[in-house]
Amino acid sequence: MTLESVKPEAPGTRDTSEAPELRLPPLAGGAVPVLGHGLKLVRDPLAFMSALREHGDIVRLRLGPKTVYAVTTPELTGALALSPDFKIDGPLWESLEGLLGKEGVATANGPRHRRQRRTIQPAFRLDAIPDYGPVMEEEAHALTGRWKPGETIDCTSESFRVAVRIAARCLLRGDYMDERAERLSIDLAAVFRGMYRRMVMPLGPLYRLPFPANREFNRALADLHLLVDEIVAERRASGQKPDDLLTALLEAKDDNGDPIGEQEIHDQVVAILTPGSETVASTIMWLLQVLAEHPEHAEKVRTEVESVTGGRPVGFEHVRALRHTNNVVVEAMRLRPAVWILTRRAVTDTELGGYRIPAGADIVYSPYAIQRDGRSYARHLDFDPDRWLPERAKDVPKYAMSPFSVGNRKCPSDHFSMTQLSLITAAISAKYRFEQVDGSNDSTRVGITLRPHDLRLRAMPW
Repeated sequence: MTLESVKPEAPGTRDTSEAPELRLPPLAGGAVPVLGHGLKLVRDPLAFMSALREHGDIVRLRLGPKTVYAVTTPELTGALALSPDFKIDGPLWESLEGLLGKEGVATANGPRHRRQRRTIQPAFRLDAIPDYGPVMEEEAHALTGRWKPGETIDCTSESFRVAVRIAARCLLRGDYMDERAERLSIDLAAVFRGMYRRMVMPLGPLYRLPFPANREFNRALADLHLLVDEIVAERRASGQKPDDLLTALLEAKDDNGDPIGEQEIHDQVVAILTPGSETVASTIMWLLQVLAEHPEHAEKVRTEVESVTGGRPVGFEHVRALRHTNNVVVEAMRLRPAVWILTRRAVTDTELGGYRIPAGADIVYSPYAIQRDGRSYARHLDFDPDRWLPERAKDVPKYAMSPFSVGNRKCPSDHFSMTQLSLITAAISAKYRFEQVDGSNDSTRVGITLRPHDLRLRAMPW
């Protein structure tokens, strides 16, 4: 299966003037004074978001002083993503602005966003992906080459290392990898943890007090921005102009034909390097966990790789033929999506699902909850890659599986990410099977993204 197999088809919204009978969505139960539902979102956010559909297609939440509208069905999340009545904004994006800035493609809206998409899109076109194949192959095999039979693997650091190296070598063409990948891994863990707290419990001035958690967040955030400044400065000093995304940014023009500003260049590099590395690395961690928990699928991937390659090292040219491997990746993303919560903001008084949504309202939805919903999937909590075989995938409702989003906010690197994930899964499965070790903790760590707390596996040769 490819993710494009679940075709988007916008359900549409209508103006409130056509529907004077529009209702106010019901208020979810369990709110507490001052914090509202924020306490539940901190204590067990995945269970809380997954249970909201029982209360309605859209429900109201209280997050501190704010009222937020939670959308719970695939159809309405599709309508939300495709409607011009809603934009990228809200609690998630406000919390991310400290990392991503206000001038990068991830957080921009309107004409700026369209111009930025035009700048970066060529790097991710389908016909551009083969140029990255040699780098992806080299890094995938270097990953397994670092491991020794029987040794314990720190899956967090190894996943970040390969994700950052592929992104930087393909898109930024740099040689700054290992030490900076370690810094990025440590910094992102602290930053995304702090941003999640700020999103669900918007307590404003309290986050400026010198508490240990606030100091850790500020240190990590400052180091992330320093890392990006180092990358840009090194490229400028080198005088080199390789055909990559960083060169495109340094030579990009604004709507007046002038070079884009330094802040926009900085924010664009942050948007390319950090969220992409975080989400890809988190997915690699979950894939390693899946291969350890489901040895029957690890064996099936190994057999498929051997059949397709004839026993040679797996390469980019083999990826399209690795159907079960690709389905393992898709199913892992269904059950453990790195991006589990998203927000939008209404730009006008509008309607969604028969409910009135006022201008300025914040809307939240959870791909995690949508993709695990028993109304959309038989045996919805089972790990079943075969559900993505063509004859079964056709039964998946539209928008019930869209890990890269849809519409004008669809992640431009979807093909790039899927290719490297399938290639890495194939390379590691061809060489090793995995066992959990004492002290490993594969329970879910919830921040802005999902990843295992501290996954440690023993790599065993076949």
